[in-house]
Amino acid sequence: MAKLKSVFVCSQCGNDSPKWLGRCPVCGEWNSYVEEFISKQHLVKESSELSNFIPQQSKPVLLQDITTGDEIRMDTGDRELNRVLGGGLVPGSLVLIGGEPGIGKSTLVLQTVLKLNTYKILYISGEESAKQLKLRAERLEKSNENLFIVCETNLERIFVHINNLKPDILIIDSIQTIYTERIESGPGSVSQVRECSVALLKFAKETSIPTLLIGHINKEGNIAGPKVLEHIVDTVLQFEGDQHYMYRILRSMKNRFGSTSELGIYEMRQNGLREVNNPSEMLLTQNHEGLSGAAIAAAIEGIRPFLIETQSLVSTAAYGMPQRSATGFDIRRMNMLLAVLEKRAGFKLIQKDVFLNIAGGLRVSDPALDLAVISAILSSSLDIAIDRETCLSGEVGLSGEIRPVNRIEQRILEAEKLGFNKIIIPHNNLKGFDTNRISIRIVSVKKVEDAFRELFG
Repeated sequence: MAKLKSVFVCSQCGNDSPKWLGRCPVCGEWNSYVEEFISKQHLVKESSELSNFIPQQSKPVLLQDITTGDEIRMDTGDRELNRVLGGGLVPGSLVLIGGEPGIGKSTLVLQTVLKLNTYKILYISGEESAKQLKLRAERLEKSNENLFIVCETNLERIFVHINNLKPDILIIDSIQTIYTERIESGPGSVSQVRECSVALLKFAKETSIPTLLIGHINKEGNIAGPKVLEHIVDTVLQFEGDQHYMYRILRSMKNRFGSTSELGIYEMRQNGLREVNNPSEMLLTQNHEGLSGAAIAAAIEGIRPFLIETQSLVSTAAYGMPQRSATGFDIRRMNMLLAVLEKRAGFKLIQKDVFLNIAGGLRVSDPALDLAVISAILSSSLDIAIDRETCLSGEVGLSGEIRPVNRIEQRILEAEKLGFNKIIIPHNNLKGFDTNRISIRIVSVKKVEDAFRELFG
């Protein structure tokens, strides 16, 4: 039996130390060192077990001898996933999908591979049994004759199955449950996640088989395991959403083969995830006519425009201590906008409770929501409804000016497509913009007072 050696490994960057340290000297994190046991034999030389299953084809090649061409991507059959990936799966790529427990990561991957009837797919499940996956596939009402299921967590035996089956696509669910016998620590530890990820990366690159890894997240919302995991993989996708709402957002945090500005929107249903091709119609409610505190914002997430409803409620503080609460919007930015309202526009809200909500359970970081947020707050404070056929887009500065926003033409066209009659935009966005081919009425404003005068008279 190989002798064991105790080492302390940083859970953030993977740096190891022979003794426990309060602060990592590499990444600077506090209390991030955890104790792990590894074999001394592993420290002396690298095991050659995995080399039996991974072909060795690497050799030095001159740069001018390398041929390039258009990368043939695998169509996943999911338009939202294709958009986020940059056009489909790239052969040999390593894709990591992370998200909260129960958000739908496994459902997304399973319903995607069930559509790929032309590829041989190997699904490695370390969390669910084969019967559970079968029940989920029946709930999704899809089937695939080329989908093979293996319930295994040992990396060496996984490579045996891969070598025997020779799949076109590999799925690992999840990377935190996989372990290798070369390391004595348990599955999910920093060393295990790092070693298994490196082995899978070497396999994917040398066999050109795309590999999808499903990853857990910790309580801070980051991918569990060492930070080096996100550096190793080619693409990091974050699956977000609230379990109490039906919408899910797939964001690209890192993508070596495409843009990180794209995002996909899904609706969770009983029979799986449905692609939302036009999120504006889903995020707008039609029953707020005549009600104060609601404003429609023309937002952009990534490079995708959509209209979203911002809701606000302003009431007198009952206990002398005013409350500030925001759902789906940065609370610090809302406090800044409230200060602008008091200082630049003269509206006193210091003794009032202010609640803000982004409809649909989405979290939006586009600064163009500022104008809609302050308009919704003022609408609730004055108890005056905003015209339901008017939408807004603009960033509010500390001096009360309305700053220009990017991709204004896409925002205007989206509002026009959904039947809005008027849109309020920053004045500087009109420079060099041709409005002749647009039928919607465009109102340009320079300060918050101009916007309020247009909305409330």
